Amino acid sequence: MLRAKPGNKSRRKGAAFCALFLTTGFLAAVRTAPLHAQETELRGAVSESAISDDQKRKTSQLTLAEKRALAAQGNANAPATTSQAYQPAGGVAGDEPDTPTSTGSIFDQPPDDPFADDPAPVSQRQPSTAKVRAAAQDDAADAADKARKKKAAATAEDTDTAAAEDANVRESKVEADGKPVDPRAERTGAIEGQDRKPEDEPFAPLGMRVGSFVLKPTLEQGVTATSNADSSSGGKPAVLSETTLRLNAVSDWATNSASIDGYGIVRRTISGDRVEDAQGHVDGTLNIDLDNELRAIARLGYEAVPESASSPVVIEGTVSQPLRQTIDGSLALEKDVGKMRFGIAGSVEHDTYGDAKLSAGGTLSQKDRDSTLYALTLRGGYEISPAITPFAEVEVGRRLYDQRIDSSGFARSSNRLGARAGVDVDLGEKLSGEFSAGWIREGFDDDRLAAVSGATVDGDLKWSPERGTTVDLTGQTTVEGATTAGESGSILYSGRLAVEREIRANLTGTASLGAGWRDYTGADGHDLQLSAEAGLTWWLNRYAGLTTRVRTEKQTSNLPGRDYTANSVFLGLKLQR
Repeated sequence: MLRAKPGNKSRRKGAAFCALFLTTGFLAAVRTAPLHAQETELRGAVSESAISDDQKRKTSQLTLAEKRALAAQGNANAPATTSQAYQPAGGVAGDEPDTPTSTGSIFDQPPDDPFADDPAPVSQRQPSTAKVRAAAQDDAADAADKARKKKAAATAEDTDTAAAEDANVRESKVEADGKPVDPRAERTGAIEGQDRKPEDEPFAPLGMRVGSFVLKPTLEQGVTATSNADSSSGGKPAVLSETTLRLNAVSDWATNSASIDGYGIVRRTISGDRVEDAQGHVDGTLNIDLDNELRAIARLGYEAVPESASSPVVIEGTVSQPLRQTIDGSLALEKDVGKMRFGIAGSVEHDTYGDAKLSAGGTLSQKDRDSTLYALTLRGGYEISPAITPFAEVEVGRRLYDQRIDSSGFARSSNRLGARAGVDVDLGEKLSGEFSAGWIREGFDDDRLAAVSGATVDGDLKWSPERGTTVDLTGQTTVEGATTAGESGSILYSGRLAVEREIRANLTGTASLGAGWRDYTGADGHDLQLSAEAGLTWWLNRYAGLTTRVRTEKQTSNLPGRDYTANSVFLGLKLQR
C-alpha cells in the first residue's frame, strides 16, 4: 500500500492557495480594465451627439436623485403607519442607480476612493451603432438638401405652375368666424347644379370689340322669288340671289358717345328677268358733352342706291335705273338754360345722279339733276316735364344746282324757308322720339317755275307697349326736283309703321305697313304707294337662324305708265355675331 508523504501533501496545499490567490487578482484586474480603457478613450473620438445624449442622461439622473431624496426625507418624517410605494430591488426600469449596490460578489464594482480630488469620469463611449446612425443622418441631410435645391430650380423654371399649385393647396375647413366646420353640417350643393337666372335676351347678338367700339354684324343670304324684278310698270318675274350685310357699332366711352349704322344689299338674277344691282348706306353720329350744359352733335352719312321706278323722273327706254348717290352731314349745338332748350344746326346734302344706259345703245347724262342743299335750323323749346318738351323751329336754306341752267333752259336753283312745331317725348323704353308738323316752301330763281310749297309732317317715335314688343312710327316730307320743261317738282309724304314681336325666345315676328303720297306742283298729278310685309326668324342658336318674309307693294297714279304691282317671297339664312 502506497502512502503519501507528508511533505508532498503540504506542498500541494501551498500550490492550491497560490493558484486561488492568482485567480482572484487576475479577475480583479479584468474587472477594472474596461473602465480604464474607456477613460483613456481607446475606443476612438466621441461625437457631439453622444456628448449631448450623455449630458441629457446626467441631467435626468440628477433630477431623479433629487426626487428620491425628497421622497425619502418625506417618508422619514411621515408617521409609521404611512405606507410607502413599492420599489423593486433593481429600481424602476430605465432608471440608473445612484450608487452601485454591493452583493458580496467578487465581481462588484469597487467603492469610489473617498480621498480622490475629482469624481471618477463618466463613460462617454458611444454604442457600437453610433457611427452607423451618424452616417445615416448625414446621408439623410445630404439627400434633403439635394431635394430642396432641385425643388428650388423647378420653381424658378416654372413660376406660374408653382404659384397655381400653391394657390390650390387645400386649407383646413373653417367657418367664417374661424371655428372648425361641424362635421355633422350638411354639404351645400354644387354651383353647377343650382338654377341660373335665364337671360332676358338669350338669342340677342353679343357683338365683338373693335378698338373702343362694340361691333354687331349681321349677314343674310337667301333667295327671292318676285313677280316684278325691277318694280316697274313693265316688270317681269325672276328668281334672285339676295345678300344683305348690316353693321352696327356703338362706342364704349366714359362720357361721349358715337354710333355707326350701315347696310349693303347685292341682288343677282338666278333665273328670269335680268337684274344686277347693289345698294348701300352708312351713317355715323358723334355726341360730345361740353361744359355748362352745352352739347355738340355731328352726323355724316353716305347712300348709293339705284333710282326707284317710282321716281317722279321717268326715263323711257333704259336698260337699268341710274345710280343715285347722296352725301349729307350736319353739325348741331344744344344748350339748356333752366327749363329752356335752345339749338342751332347746319346741314349740307349733295345729290349726284349717274348716267342712264339706254336699251337702244349709248347713255343719257343726268348732270342737270345734281344739286347741293345748304340749310340752317334754329330751335327753341320749353320743358313742361322731364318727359315732354314742346318746341318750335325755323329753317332757311339754299339749293344750288351744279348746272345753273338745265338742258331745258330753266334756272332751277331755289331758296328754302320752313317752319315747324312739335313735341319731344322721352318716357324711357316705353316711348321716345319726336313729332312735328309745319309748312315748307321752295321758290326758284326762274320766274317761269311755280314755287313748291306744302304742309310737312315729320316724326320718329318708338313705343314698347310690353316687354318683347316694339312699335316704330316714322314719317318724312321730301321736296323733289324735276327736269321736265315747265314742271317745278313735287312733294312726297311717306310713312311707315313697323311692329317687332318676340313670340318666343328663339322666334321673332315682324310686320310693317307703308304708305306714300306724291303731289306734283304745276300739274294735276299724284301717286299713291302702298306696301305690306310680314316675316319670321327662327333662331337655331345665338349666331344663326332661318328667316323668311313675304312682301307686296303697289303704286297707282293718274299719270300714264306709272302703275305697278310687285309681290315677293324671301327665304334665307341669317348669321349674327
